[in-house]
Amino acid sequence: MTHKFLVPASTDPIKQARIDLAAVHRLAVMYGFHEGIDNHMTLMVPGFDDRFFLAPFGIHWSEIKASDFVIVDFEGNILEGDPDSLIEDTAFFIHAPIHGSARKIQCVLHTHMPYATAISMLEEPALEMMSQNAIGFRDNTFYECDYNGLAYDRSEGERMTNALGEKDVLLLRNHGIVTTGKTVADAWQLLYFFERTAESHVLAMSMGRSLRMVEKDIVDNTAEQMLNSPSVMGVDRAALHFAALKRILDRKEPDYVL
Repeated sequence: MTHKFLVPASTDPIKQARIDLAAVHRLAVMYGFHEGIDNHMTLMVPGFDDRFFLAPFGIHWSEIKASDFVIVDFEGNILEGDPDSLIEDTAFFIHAPIHGSARKIQCVLHTHMPYATAISMLEEPALEMMSQNAIGFRDNTFYECDYNGLAYDRSEGERMTNALGEKDVLLLRNHGIVTTGKTVADAWQLLYFFERTAESHVLAMSMGRSLRMVEKDIVDNTAEQMLNSPSVMGVDRAALHFAALKRILDRKEPDYVL
């Protein structure tokens, strides 16, 4: 269902994909999810199942524009963009296997954002069922992907892909997080709310007082409610959220679309 708040900036799907991917890099800076030029966010090129957009290494996320992305195939070849662009090893070896898996995952966001990473450092990193946001991640997150060093070969990305399985969120122990989605909006929604959830958990645990869990029957019911309410009057929640954030960028950092 279309809505006045979801009118795209471009009718060209490839141009729109570039704009959306640039937006999510800028938003990661806005919310403190980034590490300068490190970490990586990628998106499959619309109409293709063998190539994806990737930011050349060395560009700070605060300055990324839609035109900056190169198009890379699953062998690491630059198909479009500056042929002298730097393709960072871990970016390619994590993202190529995930995009190339049987699920054909469209968007992959990997960050070391602070609160999610803090949760990943716990011996038992799974979010406790003590907040409404946490309940939303109960059935869609895999927490047991142990740290294995830098992803300097394809096997590491394949290991992460296998750990992700049919879920959309992968917490990398002692490392960070990967969120995935059919669209940039879907993957961003998970990234944003996981960090918000992790932040509230860290704050609650830091108080030194007993933590109150939500009763299991209420957790079960709420998880079902969330699963069955991805839209409001037929309009997708994640798409609305992402569109609203892009309007903020349009006012404050309009060059991201260039």
